[in-house]
Amino acid sequence: MNQQVDNAGGVQNRMSVERRGDRELVITRTFNAPPSTVYRAWTQPDLFQRWWMPKSVPGLSLVSCDMDVRTGGKYRLEFGAGGSDTMAFYGKYLEVVPNERIVWTNDEGEEGAVTTVTFEDQGGKTLLTFHEIYPSKEALEEALQGSAVALPEQMEQLDDLLSSMGE
Repeated sequence: MNQQVDNAGGVQNRMSVERRGDRELVITRTFNAPPSTVYRAWTQPDLFQRWWMPKSVPGLSLVSCDMDVRTGGKYRLEFGAGGSDTMAFYGKYLEVVPNERIVWTNDEGEEGAVTTVTFEDQGGKTLLTFHEIYPSKEALEEALQGSAVALPEQMEQLDDLLSSMGE
């Protein structure tokens, strides 16, 4: 699956979604912002909350966002649909290299992936690679039917945020 998005500046940002083997999902997308700006959007809770939740999911919101983005740090994202019921996603950061790479676990269930996001400088733009390795083929299949469906929209929302941030 490949998408091309023409943003307001007329720059073509290609996004590709690729399944590798039975357990891997790789998404790449170029953003018209330097790696330091894209990295901030992934690591500062106030910015992260502005783009991570897909707007197309009615009534669902990110009710809390705790992120200690450093090697050995932890995160916890709590989603709610208006009532008292919430869903939590949490894990730990295995490796954090500022402006270059973040690796984290998804510990809310046995089928959680290990996610790596890299930020590669492309002459003032950023090639972002989002790579997930799942513990089984079935876990990847479940993700492809669930959370991974929202990734193109999330990347579009990230692009909108980055456009509004400037440098």
